[in-house]
Amino acid sequence: MNWLDIAIIIIYILGFLFLGNLFKNNKDSKDYFLGGKSMGWFPLSLSTMATQLSAISFISAPAFVGLKLNGGLQWLSFEFAVPLAMIFIMIVIIPPLFRSGIVSIYEYIERKYDYSTRVILSTVFQISRALSTGVMVYTIAFILQAVLGISFIYTILIISIITIIYSWQGGMKAVVWGDAVQMILLFAGLVICLFYGYQLVHDTGGMAADFVAKRSEVIKNNFGLGAGAEYGIWPMVLGGFFLYASYYGCDQTQAQRMLSAKSEKTIKQLILANGLLRFPVVLIYCLMGLVLGQLVFNSPDFLSAIEQVSMTHFPQEYESSGLKADLMVPIFIIEYLPHGIIGLLMVGILSAAMSSLSSTINSLSAVTLEDFITRGNPNYDQEKYMWYSKLAVVFWGIVCIACAFLFGGSDSPVIEIINAIGSVFYGPVLATFVLAILSKKISPLGMKMGIIIAVIINLFLSEKFQDIMGSIVPALDFDFEIFWIWLNFTGFFLTIFIAFIVSMIKPKISIDMDNAPKFTLTKDMFLSKEVLILSGFFIFILVFSYFLPTILF
Repeated sequence: MNWLDIAIIIIYILGFLFLGNLFKNNKDSKDYFLGGKSMGWFPLSLSTMATQLSAISFISAPAFVGLKLNGGLQWLSFEFAVPLAMIFIMIVIIPPLFRSGIVSIYEYIERKYDYSTRVILSTVFQISRALSTGVMVYTIAFILQAVLGISFIYTILIISIITIIYSWQGGMKAVVWGDAVQMILLFAGLVICLFYGYQLVHDTGGMAADFVAKRSEVIKNNFGLGAGAEYGIWPMVLGGFFLYASYYGCDQTQAQRMLSAKSEKTIKQLILANGLLRFPVVLIYCLMGLVLGQLVFNSPDFLSAIEQVSMTHFPQEYESSGLKADLMVPIFIIEYLPHGIIGLLMVGILSAAMSSLSSTINSLSAVTLEDFITRGNPNYDQEKYMWYSKLAVVFWGIVCIACAFLFGGSDSPVIEIINAIGSVFYGPVLATFVLAILSKKISPLGMKMGIIIAVIINLFLSEKFQDIMGSIVPALDFDFEIFWIWLNFTGFFLTIFIAFIVSMIKPKISIDMDNAPKFTLTKDMFLSKEVLILSGFFIFILVFSYFLPTILF
């Protein structure tokens, strides 16, 4: 990088400090954590996408498509279930949560069941989200260190401290508008990389038919059971549906954006926008990966640069599996793009990391205040609330930094266990909210037993957890492989089944059913224009993905 690239990065940082100051006048909890419930669909939809499409996606998705063993455009299959999940969220999950007037979505669970059930979900969310975000920040910082030669310590501190400052000052409004700007920068970065990459591939021999043929298959007809059975259409649609329904509807980082909308109409608009826009964005990720992967094989210098950095900074990974594929995008930016554009693309990577971090610390602070300090008390002193809220933002920012330094580069079983738990919990969380909204027959004990037993069973089904336990107790090393995305499906139905069984054996003792908002499904909900558009789009992306290899080849 030269002075121009550094100047662009400095201007970007100063701009976000100004953004936080611009939205600093927050009066109460609804202002600070929900943006005064006045946010429009456009910034909210961009914020939602920016939170999910992190810096890891910017770097790892193209690497998977272009370089990784057994990779390719099958990454697009992650998007198959998104429109269906958005329909479910729009109809079932968000309306009762929005009408209840809550800040923490876990308060809704207490209204239906009890405080301990609320605490279980809230605690798991806080621990897992802080750890996973810390690992994400570390990963990006270490990759940038390998490419730029800037210590990952300074990169982590720059990303984290700037994010903490503008989140602390401006609350949800600063986070949402910051995410919106960062999503635009991220998308612009993708388009620039795709454009320059395609021009370079054309100049170095063009796209090879055999390379495109090997990596252009999107739809695989398998059930995700057995060795090597991954990314099949059935697990990606069925398991993916429960994954995205839980993530977008029952995870505080995403649901909090929908609760910040000014009306239910706005929520429908932002859900529709996300359901329609995610696929094109991810398609550009994938096409960029395909182009850059071809450039690696066309350009010995590009391949040599990735190999050299892999050997120097990731020696263990290089010895076991060869090239560090995640280096492809950062090295392409540094080696092949002009100055000024390099600065913009580095800003794009920083933007993706900061948008995920800002969303995390804001949501963690919200559930900390609402679930453990005020517990939704409307008479809580607002001046004290605002002080504790900003203190919580700083606290969780420091926790995420600590997680980055302590766990980000560790190969210890702790991180693997955390990842295993993360992959098995979405189904039970979704089942808890669905039962809270739609069923009157589940007791608090039944709900807790359903969550706990389903998570335990899912852990034993998890290949990663089996590997960990098998290394400790060889007798527990089962020879059974199931693609991890199915765990969202099994977790959902196991939770419901166990909750009903326990509730029949030991019915609820005393619960105020009127304490939870009433909700009824109607036929009109399933015939709205948003539902019809998303249903049609689901069919379109399946057909498009089926014929995409033919179009490219």
